[in-house]
Amino acid sequence: MRDDHPNLNDPRNKAHHSGVSRREFLKISGISVGVPLVAGPKVVRAAGQEVPVYGPGKVAMEFIINGQQQKASLEPRVTLLDALRDQFELTGAKRVCDRAECGACTVLMDNKPVYACSLLAIEAQHKPITTVEALMQAGKLHPVQQAFVDNDASQCGFCTPGFVVACKAFLDKHPHPTPEDIRHGLSGNLCRCGTYEGIRKAVAQVVQKGA
Repeated sequence: MRDDHPNLNDPRNKAHHSGVSRREFLKISGISVGVPLVAGPKVVRAAGQEVPVYGPGKVAMEFIINGQQQKASLEPRVTLLDALRDQFELTGAKRVCDRAECGACTVLMDNKPVYACSLLAIEAQHKPITTVEALMQAGKLHPVQQAFVDNDASQCGFCTPGFVVACKAFLDKHPHPTPEDIRHGLSGNLCRCGTYEGIRKAVAQVVQKGA
């Protein structure tokens, strides 16, 4: 004799019993699988010590960006550049080479220039990060930014934010550089338009004004 009672262990019958169609049930199930969860670290022993292992799911992270505390849930593989641009909408740092060769993504971390494309966001937690967006204060350009304008030190402008940040970091460390110091100190940034002369003049202007 046929059993008239549905088998509630069957997912299809569960969906029907709950008032959800089979199509809706499968759609909801697919969404739940596709959405990554924020997971805590696992711990493994390596060289006699317990080492946290993060991922592959999203991890809760905290940052200090341009003087403000920021929080985000990101996969451990996300770079600082991607976090700044996609999560916090700070698009001054540019993606060009994406391999730490051109300097267009230069930002400051602990007041030192770093390539944001080659630094994982998870490694940049709790360290002060400064992007080009923070250099202008109270509507006034930073002296380096103003010097770039005065000396026509940009053409297409794509490398300019990285150069401005790199110049600031360089001048903070070398307030009275020689021309050779300038060439060497900015060698980590590339300008495909070739506006190096204007950039060197911009740096020299800041030095001369003592800003």
